Amino acid sequence: MIDLVTTRSVIRNVAENMVASEPELTRLDQIVGDGDHGLGMQRGFAAVATLLDGDTCNPQDVGGLLLQVGTRMMSSMGGASGAIFGTLFRAGGKAIAGEPCLTTPVLSRFLNEGLNAVFARGGAKPGDKTMVDALTAAAEKAASLQDKPLVEALPEIAAAAHLGAEGTKNMVAVFGRSKTLGERSLGMSIRGRYRWRLFCSLWPKA
Repeated sequence: MIDLVTTRSVIRNVAENMVASEPELTRLDQIVGDGDHGLGMQRGFAAVATLLDGDTCNPQDVGGLLLQVGTRMMSSMGGASGAIFGTLFRAGGKAIAGEPCLTTPVLSRFLNEGLNAVFARGGAKPGDKTMVDALTAAAEKAASLQDKPLVEALPEIAAAAHLGAEGTKNMVAVFGRSKTLGERSLGMSIRGRYRWRLFCSLWPKA
């Protein structure tokens, strides 16, 4: 299990690394968009880092912490990314309200409820070649590992997210800005799959 203090530290470290990924996120966005995606992610995760470094973030449990993080993401990141990350963290945080620690079952509930909220908000579904593919793989893996200690489950969940992201290489984008590429999106490294793969992979290292 991971207590509240450690969870806060982990998210702070993830935020710092996501901010540092801005150049690569911008490069990927230039393939299908206007190149401002990396700056939006940088702005959002920098705001999360500021929140966690400040004195106004005083949650009583991990659910409250993740809810506050999601609210900050939604208000600062902008665009589809802000809506997706914000919805994931806000809905997931509400679902685990009152939990003093992150365990594998708690994380599974967070991912499942957060994923359902993302489905409802945006309309993307598995197979559409979006970050939902990686998120779905992570949620399914977490659900299958609920009897494992979190420290053992996290690397497997991150690996599942990676495989879910890699699997999108063989898909044609049918949702979001990338759908304009049609068949040309086959084999391409789309920004959504990179950001979620990076986000998940940082947790076991934090």
